[in-house]
Amino acid sequence: MREFLTKFRDPEIARALIKDVRHLATRVADRLGRRVVLMEVCGTHTVAISRAGLRSLLGDLLDLRSGPGCPVCVTDYADVDRMVALARLPGVTVGTFGDMVRVPGSDSSLERERAAGADIRIFYSPADAVAWAAAHPERELVFLGVGFETTAPAVALSIKEAGARGLKNFSVYVNHKLVPPALMALLEDPEIKVDGFILPGHVSAIIGRRAYSFLEAFRLPAAITGFETNDILEGIRQILKMMWGKEPRVVNGYTRVVREEGNKIAQREMAAVFRVGDASWRGFGVIPGSGLTLAAPFAAFDAAARFTLPPVVPRVPAGCACGEILKGKLTPKECRLFAVACNPTSPVGPCMVSSEGACAAYYQFERHYGERANHA
Repeated sequence: MREFLTKFRDPEIARALIKDVRHLATRVADRLGRRVVLMEVCGTHTVAISRAGLRSLLGDLLDLRSGPGCPVCVTDYADVDRMVALARLPGVTVGTFGDMVRVPGSDSSLERERAAGADIRIFYSPADAVAWAAAHPERELVFLGVGFETTAPAVALSIKEAGARGLKNFSVYVNHKLVPPALMALLEDPEIKVDGFILPGHVSAIIGRRAYSFLEAFRLPAAITGFETNDILEGIRQILKMMWGKEPRVVNGYTRVVREEGNKIAQREMAAVFRVGDASWRGFGVIPGSGLTLAAPFAAFDAAARFTLPPVVPRVPAGCACGEILKGKLTPKECRLFAVACNPTSPVGPCMVSSEGACAAYYQFERHYGERANHA
């Protein structure tokens, strides 16, 4: 396996790909009269691009914008506030993946609530949360179901497992989101100018290449890629080739993981437990058909229905541009709070909190890039 992966990290192959990408980008940019704008939809791609320095290597020809691919970042303020309200209920333990803990809501975060005495536990899998609930019948365990198609199947299985074990103290605050409707929302926004999408590898492993076929009606080239540097460069090269040849389509550059129809077992588990519904995304508002709700046979596991929560009036911090960054309208460096009032030690918005957040990636790998270039 290691030998197989070597070519995706081979520096000689990377140099050849960069040469090809720059050649193609030059021709396409000359035709357009501007830089080519591509959006990486996945937060893991954002981190990989920043870590590899691709924005600095290609920035004179390519504008690589980050999109709504960080699951924690797109969680709406109102939902964070409801999670905080759940943590404040007596007898309730909130279980979550780690990144969600530090995301600020209107006036608190799960981290602050834990410091104030709330029982908030980080689980590495939803199955661990079910096991914890079984071992602690005296507590109500609410698991936060946050994430895209990648994590939803595991949460679906955990709900089925809780049902099979007859657990009465396990429920899920369902906040899962679906990627294709978010892409549609981007394409329908006249203020967003994107020439092509670098599509997520993890989500695509579940939903498959065919799930993006609707992009072809927009005549927009797109490539599913893996997460090694050479994967991403090859995906960019494929998009540029399609732009130059005026033959846009959706190509699968991650065939070692992604299939045409996706993972049918995972899709079946999701379909058994969830139904498609509307969802509110940070920065986007409500996107029809972009979320999941529990199917009727599993309604007893719906934390939003099981607990009475106070009404929330979300308050967005002044100056935070996370919403605009998630839509690709701004880069992190264009937010006036970036690396000044907002940093990883004292984050204002989720894009600086999450390990997949664009602001966190820019802060760690790119915040000095423009300064060096200008100094030179």
